[in-house]
Amino acid sequence: MKSTVEQLSPTRVKLNVEVPFEELSGDFDRAYKSLAQQIRIPGFRPGKAPAKLIEARVGRQAILEQVVNDAVPAKYSQAVTEAEIKAISQPEIDLAELVYGEPVKFTAEVDVRPEIELPEFSSIAVEVDPIEIADADVEEELDNLRGRFGTLVGVDRGVTGGDFVSLDLSATVGGETVEDASTEGLSHEVGSDTLIEGLDEALEGVKAGDSATFTSKLVAGDHAGEDAEITAKVNSVKVRELPELDDEFAQMASEFDTVDELRDSVRDRVADSKKYEQAGAIRDAVLEQLLDTVDFPLPESVVADEVEAVQHQLVHALGHDDAQVDRFLEAQGKTREEWDAESKADAEKSVRTQLLLDAIADATEVEVAQDELTQQILMQSQRYGIAPQEFIQQLQNANQIGALYADVRRNKALAEVIGEVKVTDTNGETIDTKAFFGSADDTESDEAETDEAEDA
Repeated sequence: MKSTVEQLSPTRVKLNVEVPFEELSGDFDRAYKSLAQQIRIPGFRPGKAPAKLIEARVGRQAILEQVVNDAVPAKYSQAVTEAEIKAISQPEIDLAELVYGEPVKFTAEVDVRPEIELPEFSSIAVEVDPIEIADADVEEELDNLRGRFGTLVGVDRGVTGGDFVSLDLSATVGGETVEDASTEGLSHEVGSDTLIEGLDEALEGVKAGDSATFTSKLVAGDHAGEDAEITAKVNSVKVRELPELDDEFAQMASEFDTVDELRDSVRDRVADSKKYEQAGAIRDAVLEQLLDTVDFPLPESVVADEVEAVQHQLVHALGHDDAQVDRFLEAQGKTREEWDAESKADAEKSVRTQLLLDAIADATEVEVAQDELTQQILMQSQRYGIAPQEFIQQLQNANQIGALYADVRRNKALAEVIGEVKVTDTNGETIDTKAFFGSADDTESDEAETDEAEDA
């Protein structure tokens, strides 16, 4: 097989492939064997009919087309591998006219990863907020813990922020009842702002048995984006009474004997949470710095596919109804044009991030061990609340195992960069990132341990 490569642009190439007819002999053998099992020819058992008779029955050209159609994907992959092309999209294949006995010729245009010139990572510096643990943070966590053991008690007064109410909701648009916007016995914490916009304000001062009416936009259903008159009837008003924060509570709610021990433990948890928040801020800051520093062209078709995939999620959720999509966008304060522009900007950033981290992973020779992939699968399955084996099956069915592997590799690549970047907080203190992101020495040590385990 012969192939040549034409560079159409920094992100797209054209492969010209020529396959000698003789190389397809094995493909013809498999095709005849398959057809022999399907075609019944008098005088021959299934699978035993000669090729000449099968050819006479089906037609030489039809068999040639089947053979070529089956062979082209493998020949394309072979050409990509031999030319060391880093393809990142589905190819557009154009097959020349087929003539029996003549070489098979086809072209394939495909998007490729652009050449990316990486900076010296040690020259990058980022700054993040310092870790500050306030007493208020600790008390808030303790109040949250007390809330889990609190009891709701009814009160005879008007609703105020922090109350828990039971509601019956109904809505009308143009005087007509909206059935899918009505519900009864709905529990709601006033002030949480988790339901309809304007509800919490409308409920202020309303007593049990009374109702409040207000206007708000519906965000779902057939009337999404339209103004509706909403009536909220208050069935009950309750407040949460919290247990006393004392040694007895500490023994009930934790493994500790005293409230001081419990408070120290909560402070440690708050500190850990702050550290993880800071680690996330470091990761985001380094990635943004890289994206601002490194410039390269993006493959247009890959960006377009990303835009389509993102927008399809919303369109599918709204039943592929353009009118509902328009109403939803209106409720969000966006036009179609603004949504398209926003989707494209997000897609470009996503594609740019993936290509950049892939280039870093190649440059730093990042590898993903089986246990790292397994750990990611376990984390993701816990996140979605399904069994790991079921999650793996879903990934396989959606052909997403490779995508998960790529994500793990990109995260490792970014961690490699962070290990070389200078990180300080706004107080000027240097932050040691090894605790969260490791170091090159740690990676080498892990690889050595893996090698030793495999040898053993």
